[in-house]
Amino acid sequence: MINKIKRSLKKRKVKIFLLFLLCSGLAWFISNLSEDYVSNAVFNLEYVKVPDSLLLDKASKNTVNVKLRAVGFQFLGFNFKNKSVKIDLSQIEMAHSKFYAPQEVYRRQIERQLSGSMTLLEMDRDTLFFDFLKLSSKEVPISPQIKLDFVQNYLLDGDLEIKPEKITITGPKEEIDTIRSVKSSKLQLSELTRDFTRKIMIIRSQQLKHTTFSSESVSIKGKVARFSEKVIQVPIEVINLPAGTQIRTFPDSVSILCKAKIKELRNLEKSNFQVVADYGVVKEDNAKTLSLKLAKSPKDIYSANLLEAEVEFILKRE
Repeated sequence: MINKIKRSLKKRKVKIFLLFLLCSGLAWFISNLSEDYVSNAVFNLEYVKVPDSLLLDKASKNTVNVKLRAVGFQFLGFNFKNKSVKIDLSQIEMAHSKFYAPQEVYRRQIERQLSGSMTLLEMDRDTLFFDFLKLSSKEVPISPQIKLDFVQNYLLDGDLEIKPEKITITGPKEEIDTIRSVKSSKLQLSELTRDFTRKIMIIRSQQLKHTTFSSESVSIKGKVARFSEKVIQVPIEVINLPAGTQIRTFPDSVSILCKAKIKELRNLEKSNFQVVADYGVVKEDNAKTLSLKLAKSPKDIYSANLLEAEVEFILKRE
C-alpha cells in the first residue's frame, strides 16, 4: 500500500514538472515571436483594375521576392502560404507600344498593403511588363436548341419566351468577329400538358478563350393549352377574271380544318376566313382546275389548313 502511494506521488511530480517545462517553453517561444526579425519572403502579385478596353494576357512576373522587418508572429504565417498583394493596373504606363509598371510605382502599392508593424526593406528591382489583348463587344442572339413533345390535343399556346433573347459578348476582335449567334444547351421536354419554365446554360465555344458573356444562362418559358379541332366551310372567291367572263367552281366552297382552344373555336365564323383562287396564274387555255389559297384567317387560332388544294371550274363568256 505504501509503495503504491510512493509511485503515485512520483508520477504526479513528473506530470507537474512536465507541465512547468511546457509552460516555460511556450513563454519563451511567445517572447521570441514578439521580437522584431529581418527575413526574406515571397509575395504573390494579383493584378486588379485592368482597363475596360483591355484584357491581361501575360505579365512578366507573378511573384516578387522581398526582405521584411516584422515581428516573428507575422513571419510565422509566411511558412504556410505566400502573402498576396494587389497591383493596380488602372494607371499603367506605356512606351513604344509596351505597357509597364516601374519598380518604385508598384513598391509603393505593396507598402500601402503592409501592416503598420511590417517594414519593406528590399525587393526585386525589376520593372513589370504586361501583354494585353484589345477588347471589343457585340450583341448576338441566342439560338435555343429545344425539342418539345406534347400529349395528344395539347399544343404550345403562343411563342416561346426566351430571356434574354440576346447577350453581349466581349473579347478580342479576332475571337468574336465571326460569331453571329450563340447556342443554348439542348433541352427536350416530353408528354407536356402544362406550362413550363426552364433555365439552361449557354454553350461556350472552346475557341472563345478570352471572351466573356453578359449572361451564362437563358430562361425558356412556354404556355401549354388544350386544343380541339373544327371544320368550317368557306366560300371560294375567284380573283383576276378577264373582263366579260363568268366562272363557276366545283365545289363553290372549301373545308378548312382549324385547331384552337375550345373558346376560340366556338366563336369562329366563315366570315373570319377568305379563300381565293387566282385565275390570273392560269397559263393554259384548256386548264380545268384552279389552285386555292387561304388569304385570311384569325390570328388567335393555332392553325388553319385547307382540306382541298384545288377546285375544278367552268368559264363562261358573256
